[in-house]
Amino acid sequence: MAPENLTWVTEFIFMGVSDRPELQVPLFFVFLVIYGLTVVGNLGIITLTSTDPRLQTPMYFFFRHLAIINFGNSTVIAPKMLINFLVKKKNTFYYECATQMGGFLFFIVAEVFVLAVMAYDRYVAICNPLLYMVVVSQQICLLLVSFAYSYGFSTAIVVASSVFSMSYCSSNIINHFYCDTVPLLALSCSDTYFPDTVVFISAAMNLIFSVIIVIVSYFNIILSILRIHSSEGRKKAFSTCASHMMSVTVFCGTLLFMYLQPKTHHSLDSDKMASVFYTLVIPMLNPMIYSLRNKDMKEALKKFIVNRKQVFMKMRK
Repeated sequence: MAPENLTWVTEFIFMGVSDRPELQVPLFFVFLVIYGLTVVGNLGIITLTSTDPRLQTPMYFFFRHLAIINFGNSTVIAPKMLINFLVKKKNTFYYECATQMGGFLFFIVAEVFVLAVMAYDRYVAICNPLLYMVVVSQQICLLLVSFAYSYGFSTAIVVASSVFSMSYCSSNIINHFYCDTVPLLALSCSDTYFPDTVVFISAAMNLIFSVIIVIVSYFNIILSILRIHSSEGRKKAFSTCASHMMSVTVFCGTLLFMYLQPKTHHSLDSDKMASVFYTLVIPMLNPMIYSLRNKDMKEALKKFIVNRKQVFMKMRK
């Protein structure tokens, strides 16, 4: 963290999604609905994949952890954002800002690697189905997810520390709706070469490594699917992977746009729109993408609702 004798700014003020007063209340309700759907959808997936016996497979294990990450990432951002729509002074204290950035980085990096792991899981399931339960065993699943969380935590510590090692001594108005690296470094009165380099290298390594795993996995998956003679078999294999491909493409595409473009090409306003997408909209859409296209998830949901109705009826009696 920045030493006290160099840190003159003790709080930051967010500009928010929009600085127009007449839009604050409508935007509050829009993002309240988005966050509400995110909470319900992701907690629903966590509950179903934890309780339904048919969903105790590696694929749903990774679904569950993606839902945990999506819920965590949105919760780091959305509550403070919603409060700021309703108050005049949209401020956050220095160490509160650092904590929010650390939480955001932890979940976003973990999501990048969990999505890569999910691509590898589909590759093994389609290309080596006879070895699936051996290659993707319970121990391997736990190891892969533990790596994603551990790496996310270490990245959050390194990047957040490098950003907050700078001194902030002039403007404290962040052109954003949460504490992100790029808009925060734009306020620093120090030379930001080192943290800019750390952020760029970290984002590049994480995204490129993840994208390579996804591309290689799906290249082999497509080759395997094309060798399937049955049109019904090809359709089933494609539908299994389509949801994940859609999620990865949208998520990684917005991150590539946000973090790997040259600093001179950065527009903080366009970055805000990209940030809304991958911190709030994608976590809301993921439960829909993965559950509405998935027969097992829909059946598990129906069973869950029926069981709860039966319990409720017994209680009333």
